[in-house]
Order: sequence, then C-alpha cells, then structure tokens
Amino acid sequence: MNRNHELKIAGWLLAVFAAAYFSPVGQARFDGAVTEALALTQWYAREHVVLCLLPAFWIAGGIAAFVSQSSVMRYLGPRAPKPVAYGVGAVSGTILAVCSCTVLPLFAGIYRMGAGLGPATAFLYSGPAINALAIILTANVLGARIGLARGLAAIGFSVVIGLLMAFFFRREEQDKAAKAAELPEPEPARPLWQTATLFAAMLGILVFSNWGGAESSGFFAAVHAFKWWLSSAFALAFAMMLWSWLKVPGKRLLITVLAVIATSIATGGNATWAVFTGVLGLAWMTAGREGEAGEWFEQTWTYTKQIMPLLLGGVLVAGLLLGRPDHEGLIPASWISEAVGGNSFGSNLFAALAGAFMYFATLTEIPILQGLMGNGMGSGPALALLLAGPALSLPNMLVINTVIGPRKTATYVFLVVVMATLTGWGYGAFFPAT
Repeated sequence: MNRNHELKIAGWLLAVFAAAYFSPVGQARFDGAVTEALALTQWYAREHVVLCLLPAFWIAGGIAAFVSQSSVMRYLGPRAPKPVAYGVGAVSGTILAVCSCTVLPLFAGIYRMGAGLGPATAFLYSGPAINALAIILTANVLGARIGLARGLAAIGFSVVIGLLMAFFFRREEQDKAAKAAELPEPEPARPLWQTATLFAAMLGILVFSNWGGAESSGFFAAVHAFKWWLSSAFALAFAMMLWSWLKVPGKRLLITVLAVIATSIATGGNATWAVFTGVLGLAWMTAGREGEAGEWFEQTWTYTKQIMPLLLGGVLVAGLLLGRPDHEGLIPASWISEAVGGNSFGSNLFAALAGAFMYFATLTEIPILQGLMGNGMGSGPALALLLAGPALSLPNMLVINTVIGPRKTATYVFLVVVMATLTGWGYGAFFPAT
C-alpha cells in the first residue's frame, strides 16, 4: 500500500466532508451566490457554447488537420519575420472579435501547430481585446477619450505582451525553432486557396452568428439586421466545400441540411438549435471516416473534451464569487465599488485584478463600467478594467494553463494585469474623472 497516496485520498475525503458539514446553507449570501453560479453557467451554456465555442472547436480542429506545421511556422513561428508574425497574430485576432473563452481553441490550435509563443499570445490577447464594435460603444457610452485610449492601448498591448513573452522564454523558443527547421515540407492535400476558402467560410459562420450591435447605428446595425442571412450563406458555401473537397457522403450532407432547416422552422427560427443540429450533422459526416475528414473530427473532439469542462467549471466558480451583472455573488459589489474609487495605484491594480478574474461576454463590460463609474469609479481604474477584463477570466486562465503550462500562463496574466494597471494609473493622472 502506498502510504502517501492513501493519505492524499484521506485528505480529500476529509476536505469534502468538512465542506459539506460546515457549508453555510440557508444563509442568504451563500444561497444567492450558489444561485448566481448556476445562473451564470446556464446563461453561458445557452448564449456562448453553441454559437461561439462549437464553431471555434471545429476551426481549431481544422487547423490541426488541414494546415501543415511548416505553413504555421512560416508565418507565426519563432523564426518568422517579426513584423509578419506579430502583424498576423494581432490582425487575425482582431478580425475574429471573440470573447476570452472563444479565442482559446483557436489559440491552442495555432500554438500546438508550431506558432511562436510571442505571436500566439499576441493573437490570444487581440481576439477579445481589440474588438472594433466594443471600442466604438465604449466611446459612445463612456466617452470618446476613454474609447480612444482603450483602442490604442489594446493594440499596443497585443504586440508588447507577445514580444515580452517571446523574450522571457527565448531559450524554449530557440529549441522550438531548431526542431522546426528539421521538419520536411509536406505535399499539401489541396491547393492553398481551397484551404483558405474553407477556413474563411467557417470564420464567416463564427463571426456573423455572433455579430452584436443591435443597439448601435450605422454599419454594425446594418450588418446585424442581416447576420443570419450572411451566416446561412457562409454555411451553404461550407456545405458545398465539404461535399466537393472533403468528399463527405452526399446523402448525409443532404440529410443534415434538411435537418437544420426543419429545426429552424420547428423552433420558430431559433438559431441556436439550428446551429447545434448542424454541428451534430457535421460530427455524423466526419466521425470514423478515413483521411482528413476523420482526422478533423478527432482533433476537434480532442479540443472539446479538454477545454469544455475547464470553461464550464471556471464560469461556475466566477459566478459563485462575483455573480452576474446587477447580481451579487459571495463578494459584495459594494466592496468592488469602494475599492476602485479615485486613481491610486491600488485602485487601478484592484480593477485590473477584478477584471482579470471576472467573466465578461463581449460588450457586457461597458454597461457594468457605466454603473461603476456612476458610483464613483475613477477613470484610470475604468480603463484598467477595460484592458484586463475582456482578455482574461478565470475559465480562460484554466485553459491557457493546459496549453502553455503554469509558468507561461502566470507570466501572461502578470503582464496583462501590470500593463493594465500602469496604463490606467497614467491615464487617470492625466484625465481624472469629472
């Protein structure tokens, strides 16, 4: 009998027993926090898993199945020209404009295929942080000055954080580059334009099905009015590519398309169920097949089973501690409001840390900050939260840790929090709240 192993089991049993025995069930704060944890997790499952995460998992699986490692290394690898690598990392993340959780499968995909740590983390930050609509709404709701500051700082952050991550872990990156130089150049399974078009169709489905801006005006509102027509057009094009290029069974493809249409009609146009039906059909068409289609499913399933439990668990804990907008968890909202007043270094640091651990769906940080600023939050802490909050969250950190390890994850989180704190502190000194 392994004594240490048995002691560990005994310790866990004792901890679970103590938690059950002493849990403050019946106290309003605790019961409310449990309700908030379940409510936030339910909201996340309904609003983000099907439309955001499932397409992202398939895109990440496609990167592993369809894109050669040498191609990723050429544009994003440690030896790639820095302007190209960091430009591609930052711009591609900007185009996606996803939340801190949806970007994770995509980040894992490019990093595991050989992307350099610097460009990969630039992509990881830029996806949720450099969101054109979020920056525009920030300017409209919170003021043009803070909106401009958010946009400029976020663009700079993505590159600076990437460069610093590459510098801190340069020895590992050198080893990675040396191994990549030994990789043979494989023959592509299809022309590059076909692979690019396939990914463009998947990205179109992801971007337009999650397009916000119903409350705005101009271009974003116009696109929002036609978002499902655009998503459907990309989906039909994607279906034709599956049949023509990946040789999925035509009968299964037709059944899937008809099932998606029937689901949409039966649910009164509920897009979530229609997309879910399409995802199930895609799995049915690719699972167990030989060649690229089967590998695509295997890679997608690998990302799903690794990332999904961590995200849902992280959202549950975040809801328990911090609740939802206008609903409190274990930590009273008054504590946060009092801690982010003025423009001290401590208030900026607290705002950055609070933002880093909270989960913000795309655009939800703006009304939250509007309420906090109305209760006395300083302009510096507000900017610090805007720079740290959308890019980080507790579930986000848990997944990043599984991809790049605890040391790199801690360094990335540290850089985001410190840079957000210092930027907010400097902004608040020059432009105090009025």
